Amino acid sequence: MTMRTASPDDLETIATLTAAAYRPYSELFGAPPMPVTEDYAPRIERGEVWLREIGGQTAGLVVVEHSDHLMLFSIAVSPAFQGAGHGLAMLRWLEGKAREWAVPEIRLYTNARMERNIALYSAFGFQETGRRPNPYRPGWTLVDMTKEINAA
Repeated sequence: MTMRTASPDDLETIATLTAAAYRPYSELFGAPPMPVTEDYAPRIERGEVWLREIGGQTAGLVVVEHSDHLMLFSIAVSPAFQGAGHGLAMLRWLEGKAREWAVPEIRLYTNARMERNIALYSAFGFQETGRRPNPYRPGWTLVDMTKEINAA
């Protein structure tokens, strides 16, 4: 297993994997979640997209913004690799990056209807910090979460 930054050559893989990983939510919501419609080219250029590769295949990806904290924009596991702990492994990897980059916390937001994801984040140590309307999707509610990172 390796994690590497994405290159422009990975754009199609990123779009395909993201759409497939979020398909159940697209069906549930009647519209695709924000990560499915995102233009990843600028994010690739800024080094915000990381791919998890196993045996030459892209198993998942993490999209993270880095400033005085890490903002997890998206984490997705290819349906062919789901259920094998790759999401948790990528969260552990991201936690290591937060320590490496000396940031005090990881933040994220997710749709309130993504209950399975909220439970996963909570089990990993994220705390809910609030709920708010999605400014881009009327009627959708966002759940803000954060996890403090110890420099150990």
